Amino acid sequence: MPEKKVNGPASYFPSIEKKYGKPISHWMKELKKVSKLAHMEQVAHLKEKFEIGHGHANAMVAVFRKENGL
Repeated sequence: MPEKKVNGPASYFPSIEKKYGKPISHWMKELKKVSKLAHMEQVAHLKEKFEIGHGHANAMVAVFRKENGL
């Protein structure tokens, strides 16, 4: 059975893990700490505190919010 191709924001996850040296689960725990913030505030948090690029931060926040019904 062929592997299912990942589309959408999660398609960035392999490059995020490679670039920042931490698994996605680490970043999801960080986002859990600021889950009460709005989408763009969460993006800004990742950018400012961890120096994550906008596209990568936005992708992680989008997946986090979808998985947590936000």
